Amino acid sequence: MRVAFVGKGGSGKTTLSALFARHLARSDAPVLAIDGDINQHLAAALDPDTEPATAPPLGAHLGELKDFLRGTNPRIASREAMIKTTPPGRGSRLLRLLGDDEVHARHVVRAGDVPLMATGEFEESDLGVACYHSKLGAVELYLNHLVDGPGEYVVVDMTAGADAFASGLFTRFDLTFLVAEPTRKGVSVYRQYRDHAREFGVRIAVVGNKVTGEDDLLFLKEEVGDDLLTHLVQSPWVRAAEQGRTQGELEPHNRHALNVLRETVDAHPRDWPTLHRHAVDFHLRNARAWADRATGLDLASQVDPDFVPGPTALP
Repeated sequence: MRVAFVGKGGSGKTTLSALFARHLARSDAPVLAIDGDINQHLAAALDPDTEPATAPPLGAHLGELKDFLRGTNPRIASREAMIKTTPPGRGSRLLRLLGDDEVHARHVVRAGDVPLMATGEFEESDLGVACYHSKLGAVELYLNHLVDGPGEYVVVDMTAGADAFASGLFTRFDLTFLVAEPTRKGVSVYRQYRDHAREFGVRIAVVGNKVTGEDDLLFLKEEVGDDLLTHLVQSPWVRAAEQGRTQGELEPHNRHALNVLRETVDAHPRDWPTLHRHAVDFHLRNARAWADRATGLDLASQVDPDFVPGPTALP
């Protein structure tokens, strides 16, 4: 199952991403965390007690990733013909979660108990000439070619605000958790995300964060209604961890909230046809909008009508 955490900057989505990934890892579930935020802080949130390990970021090795994933797919002539939305077809190399392949071998490190991939930072050479979504294209390609199964989890810390809608990456998940503080600014991103998500049938659930009492909880219920799934209270444990004073355990209410998140994810089985349909739809959108012109190719021809996504596509 694939889960994204989104929300306003400062809402706590990176903290929630890390808490949820660690929660899954403690149960021995196969889990991969991906830092897809322009502020690359997920490694430190996953393991605040040690210096974060590093691995080559996905975004800096997009060409090599394309070469590997296109495999022998006859519809993709070269890495230059492959864009971030190119869907897999017959001959493409498909990935198993944390499988024995060069992508996972090169790009995965451990942050505490959690395997981690990073998109990479926005570098000085990118200033004024590129947007961060050019790097996130590597994550989109990875997810397009990943065949993950029941009981396996990918947890992605996304870019802040409604900026996540600047690419089709927001359709690559089984469930999106929108982290909202109990403030007007905290719920403003929810309204934007709700409207866009409904247009494409993307499942969202709101997770209240930094709740200090009944007034905060009532505010969230009034603002987001039935989309409010659960909430976490203001956490002294999280603050201590952020200050390098990790001790004891996360508060019982917050541990219960993490259980609710997992139960909700597990209750939403993968819809492979819809996932693939969204991938094809956004590929055709990008082809028409800019990619045909940029490559000089008809990229609609990259869509393999006879490709059946899911476990049956694995060799």
